This record gives sequence, C-alpha cells and structure tokens, in this order.
Amino acid sequence: MATKIISADSHFVEPPSMWSERLERKFRDRAPHTERKTVNGRDGEYFVCENITPIPVAGFFGSGKTAEELPEHSKRGFDAAPKSVWDPAERLKEQDRDGVSAEALYTSMGMLLFGLNDGELRSACFHAFNDYAAEYCSYNPNRLLGLGTVELEDIPAGVAELQRCAKLGLRGVLIWGAPPEDKPYGHRDYDPFWAAAQELGMPLSLHILTGRRGSGVTFQNILRGYMSLPHTIQLSFAELVLGGVLERFPGLKFVSAENDISWLPHFCYRLDHAYDRLRHFEGVNLKLMPSEYMRRQVWATFQFETKNVGFTAAEYSPDKLMWSSDYPHTDSPWPRSREFIESWTGTVDQSARDKITGGNVANLYHVN
Repeated sequence: MATKIISADSHFVEPPSMWSERLERKFRDRAPHTERKTVNGRDGEYFVCENITPIPVAGFFGSGKTAEELPEHSKRGFDAAPKSVWDPAERLKEQDRDGVSAEALYTSMGMLLFGLNDGELRSACFHAFNDYAAEYCSYNPNRLLGLGTVELEDIPAGVAELQRCAKLGLRGVLIWGAPPEDKPYGHRDYDPFWAAAQELGMPLSLHILTGRRGSGVTFQNILRGYMSLPHTIQLSFAELVLGGVLERFPGLKFVSAENDISWLPHFCYRLDHAYDRLRHFEGVNLKLMPSEYMRRQVWATFQFETKNVGFTAAEYSPDKLMWSSDYPHTDSPWPRSREFIESWTGTVDQSARDKITGGNVANLYHVN
C-alpha cells in the first residue's frame, strides 16, 4: 500500500455558532443555526435556515457508527460531535488514528445552503464559511486542504470570491452540483468564471447535496433519495461536455465528489453513443469525443466501492480516481479506512494504487 494516504473528500463540521458570528451584520438574524426540535416525529438537534429542510446534525458526525446505531445516534446533537469540530489539532489526531496523511476538506452544513432561495444570503454564508475554512486549515496546510464554496448567481461576484479563495490558500471550490434549470452550465454567462478557475488552477467540485433545488433527501425518502443523488451531477457533466465548456477551457479541472466512480465507464460510453447518433439534431460539433473530455478534465472520488475500482481504473483512468474517507460523515469507513482500501487494492497494480490512494489528490491540490 502507498505510504501516504490522502482523503480526497472529507468534511469540516461547522460549529453551530459559526455563521451567526461571521456573517455580515445585516444577515445575522437570518443566520443558519441549529435547534433542538421534533421534525416528523423525530427528536434531535437540527440544522435550520429559511427554506432549507431541517436536517439532524448528528449525521454530519456519524462515522464509526453501525447501521443499527444510526437511528438512535441521529437524535444526538453537538454534544456527540468530535473535538475536531472546534480544534484542528484534534483533526490531525483523527487522521493519525485512521492512517491518513491529509484530507481535502469540504463544508458539511454549507452543502445544503446551495438550496437557499436568497442568492445574496447564499453568497454571504459562503463568504463566512470560506474565512472559517481558511483559518482552520492554516493550522497545518499540508494536512488540512481546505475547499471553499462559491455562489454563481452573480458571476462577477463569483469570480471575485474565487480569487479571494485562492488568496486565502484554499485549494479549490465547491459550486452547484446542479445549477438552475434556466441556466445550465453550458450557458456562456458562466464563461468568465470558467476562465478565472482555469487561470488560477482552482479545481471546481460538484458534490452530492449541492443542487440548486435542494438535496432531495428527507427521513421519509432517505433510501430512494440516496439512490438519486449522483443523477443530477451526471446531467451536469453531460452539459459541461456537450455544451462545449471543457472544449473551450481545456485547462479547467472538475471533481465529481462523493458520487462513486463505477458509473463513469458506462456514462462515457453512453455520452459517446448519444453524440455519435444524435448530435446533428442539435448541431453539436466537438473536436474530440465526449469521453475524451471527461477523461482529460474530470476527477472523481469514492469511498466504499471495492471490486469495481480496477475495472473503472482500466476503462476510465487511474489518473483521475481518488479514494476518500468522507470523515466524519455517516457514510465513512473511519477509523478503518486502511482496511477498506486493502479490500480493493488487489484489483489494480502498484502504480495505480499509489495514484488512487493519494498521488492523484496530491497532484490536483499541490500537496507537498
């Protein structure tokens, strides 16, 4: 196994008072926060903000719990949170326990804020989070790889925030996993943002639960909602390719985060087939086959897949796959990540193994 294991997708868990302390004063009475309440007959501490569906915070730190323990755990609040929520030094101890050298860190509760209806409030929340993330990661930038959040309703403001994230030392940013229906990612209005990300070398992530129309997951449909999560991201990547974004910006880097990986070979096949048979209906004319843009510019993370890793590496690319722990979320193998990694490393050779378990994310985010 590679000596350096880096998680390409782990998470901060924002302290409950973070937004109220950091938001512009005019938004503080509307700040995201947590409340002890009962929702649909289930008690717990919930993350709440305006039109966002309340969600129990315990799921943001459910790693290490068995499936049987999760329903009871979901009733807990920040009293059950790991110390790393407040202390980055504790985060390094959690990495050491898991045998992980570094983590790329995304927001937790901030993912849901992509569904806020008020774009100005979204932007203010993301600005506050980016300050918090940069401060947290400054404790050890070689092991805590912060990823920011950027709002794209106002493109010039989005460009400015992207540039600010780069100056803060953040390694990339999260954008809508699914943009508004009336402005898909192929729309030329986004081009100044794509150009800025390309110039800065800032990877752009499309993560589950970040769609413009909310997460689509509730307690009433948690199983079916979970199954639907990668679908919106797949549609976004189809648009990025067929809309010519990856052709116009060949240095642009995208990350499919927490959407698994074994769908990628079939997706590329179907994208190529659709382009071959149907492109003349819409006058789409690309210089390369769609799958070539995907393999050139799209990285993808996974945590639990095992026997499909070798197949995906061979059919897609060992240079674009990145293992992740998703710590400290419910869907994480922590503190047994190395055990899960061992379960699939036999499906690839040593070179691919080293890339997937750390080398690719180190190259993408410039880790020493």
